[in-house]
Amino acid sequence: MIVGIIGGGASGMAAALAASQNPGVQVLLFERQARVGRKLQATGNGRCNLTNLYAEQTHYHGEDPTFTQYAMKMFSPKETLGWFENMGLYTVAEPSGRVYPYSDQANSVVDVLRFALERDNITQYLGFDVQKVRFADDQYHVTNGEETFACDKLIIACGGLAGTKLGGTMSGYKLLGKLGHKSTRLRPALVQIKSSWGGVVALKGVRSNCYVRIARDQEIVSESTGELQFTEYGISGPVVFEVSRDVCCGIGEWTAWLDFLPELTVEQIVRLLERKSILPICAEELLTGILHNRLGKVLVKSAGINGNRLVGQLHTEELVTLAKLCKAFQISLTETLGMDSAQVTAGGIFTEQFDSNTMESKLMPGLYACGEVLDVDGDCGGYNLQWAWASGRLAGLSAGKDKA
Repeated sequence: MIVGIIGGGASGMAAALAASQNPGVQVLLFERQARVGRKLQATGNGRCNLTNLYAEQTHYHGEDPTFTQYAMKMFSPKETLGWFENMGLYTVAEPSGRVYPYSDQANSVVDVLRFALERDNITQYLGFDVQKVRFADDQYHVTNGEETFACDKLIIACGGLAGTKLGGTMSGYKLLGKLGHKSTRLRPALVQIKSSWGGVVALKGVRSNCYVRIARDQEIVSESTGELQFTEYGISGPVVFEVSRDVCCGIGEWTAWLDFLPELTVEQIVRLLERKSILPICAEELLTGILHNRLGKVLVKSAGINGNRLVGQLHTEELVTLAKLCKAFQISLTETLGMDSAQVTAGGIFTEQFDSNTMESKLMPGLYACGEVLDVDGDCGGYNLQWAWASGRLAGLSAGKDKA
């Protein structure tokens, strides 16, 4: 039996390895780029956050997040780590549950997968850009316009549109669309957000632990705590990725409220500031030792305090104003960066058209889909790769079963 897999990313490689466990199966892996796992190399800022120990359904989004349950139950983070360990990868987990290769290099993950794919019953066709899939005579005929291969089973693992510079593509959506499947609206997720506030340029590169609340017309729509980074166009960092999924969608005024000292109350911050009143320093240095120097100076200026005044000359009311600003600094939001910058695609092929226990299409027999091409996206922190491994493995095992 021949199982074809379109896409050599995380889910595609997992599918190929799972299907090849049946020695009677020949796996044909089609990848349009020159090598497998290219997008994988860029994940986690090149470190590859390959899973999260706390991956549960609550961390996933889409029209029906429960679609992930069976695949995740069959291949949990624990099984994922054992799978990689058997391939020779040594990993380390952070307190947050994020898991990275011990080498801190994404190449380590890609390499062990690449070596594992060197099996007698797996054939890789690299630089093979599938243009069309046709179902005829109970087989799927896959062609790049020059060569055509017939497959008894076919798995679509093309990934999503996000990260177009690294290989994000519409291919999977189009191929499944031609085979009768429909997609939700696609939009960027885990992406930076632009701001019209002019101060972001002065803070470019500044990082801060932060509690972020995103509001639309003053109504809070999402919130998260973590590291925030200012960029020349707005805000970025893990905490921003967490809340970016549906930001700036539709009409309305979008705002970010930033709490730079989430573990302190206004009163506690004021007491910290009052201790500096005996120091012969200027007010612009009031937050030195508490926040990044540049951020501190911007907050002092935003509080209407003359930075050249001595700290001892400030009134309690001014300290309270500054403390409140540290707890609720408001900046306007305009839009998210596009798919080029997004780590994940929100939306995808409707999951109701697939069997969650096998990943097989309900519309076309012997057709499977997995990974980001489906309407499933996870939070920042290894959840999306865990879905890729779990769904890809389930699709591969299902497709690799002998025909009845």
